[in-house]
Amino acid sequence: MRKIKKVVLLGANGTMGFGSGALFTSAGCQVTFLARTKEKAQAGLASAIEQVRSASVGSFVTIGSYEIDLEQSVAEADLIFEAVAENFDIKAEIFEKIDQFRKDDSIIATVSSGLSITKLAESRSPSFQQHFLGLHFFNPPNVIVGTEIIPGANTNPTLVEELSRWCEENLQRVTITAFDTPGFAGNRIGFKVLNEVAQLAEHYGPLFMDYIIGPYSGRALPPLATIDLVGWDIHKAIVTNVVTHVSATEDEAFATYQLPTYMEKLISAGTLGNKSGKGFFKKVDREKFVLDIPKNEYVSASSIRLPKLAFIESAKFYHRLGKYREAMKTLVSAEGEEAKIAQKVLSGYISYALHRIGEVTATLTGIDLIMGMGFNWAPPGVLIDMIGAKETLALLESSAVPVPRVLKQAVDSNSTQPFFSHPTINVGKFFVAR
Repeated sequence: MRKIKKVVLLGANGTMGFGSGALFTSAGCQVTFLARTKEKAQAGLASAIEQVRSASVGSFVTIGSYEIDLEQSVAEADLIFEAVAENFDIKAEIFEKIDQFRKDDSIIATVSSGLSITKLAESRSPSFQQHFLGLHFFNPPNVIVGTEIIPGANTNPTLVEELSRWCEENLQRVTITAFDTPGFAGNRIGFKVLNEVAQLAEHYGPLFMDYIIGPYSGRALPPLATIDLVGWDIHKAIVTNVVTHVSATEDEAFATYQLPTYMEKLISAGTLGNKSGKGFFKKVDREKFVLDIPKNEYVSASSIRLPKLAFIESAKFYHRLGKYREAMKTLVSAEGEEAKIAQKVLSGYISYALHRIGEVTATLTGIDLIMGMGFNWAPPGVLIDMIGAKETLALLESSAVPVPRVLKQAVDSNSTQPFFSHPTINVGKFFVAR
């Protein structure tokens, strides 16, 4: 098994940088935090310690700058982990330097959330390309264990197996191998849903949308609160990457990837979600405010009266009892405009995920694991098992979303095999009674 003892981290002052750095120290690795300045690297270390609430991180870390310390630290590293800005040109500049100084057998990994692994390496040496891949953690890495490993066209297949095993055994990751497609697996599916809800929020309002597509529907955090957490700029980068590299003929849900105009304008004005202090929601002196999209102003959440919908409250009740099938069947059988919106989003998620089998991963298992352990959403396979295959097919048809062939075949053959099966994952973890 490959030994990874020394790690050099580029982009140590960024959220994914310092979070990943802290994770590597948990495996006993000596980690060099690099940034444009030593002061920025030091700030990254302080953030890492704060994030994991353990000063012991510092005993495994040295800090430095690109200008002074990159050459020596890269030359000594077993793993070179790049977490700089999600910008192709910035990454290419860093990789050119790495290619000059790295040792032949070192691994180069990018935490990119969706840029092409093959294209990022295409101007590099053959050895670089063979040892280069995507290692996509989800934020925060010390909490979310789902991890995508993405080989490029020239990545050594043995390296993929070795790194996957190392991550599972030393970092306690749940890893999947994703294909080198825009957004990879988790983000391709997850951000389709997030952006669709952002589109609907323009008409129905953010508070309402996070209520009807809330945790009861199989997610740890409501969709718009998730976009605020991730960052509006990151959200834009991911959906734009898909729109740029995937055509409407290749993607049956292409329209749901169009970034809402109001988000584009607000991003240009500095609205970036939690990192800027405002997004769909903001807090002032502990009071929650909500973005009124048509008026482009914030109003107190307490001034908005949400309807208390019986099907949602009933589903929450069943979740509290651990009756997840009854909860999901309550949702899919509900009547009324609000229920139809929730059913449409849920149907779109299931349909889109199953249509990506063979495109973003080899199997549904890979998709299920990354959506469950990377996004903390109920995997599509789990939802089908809770709702029932025949009932899911009927739901998709009534919601006017395409029915995946794998679901139709299961229904036509009267298959009793569950769509999701895992020896250690309790599906109850995906359903929250709030």
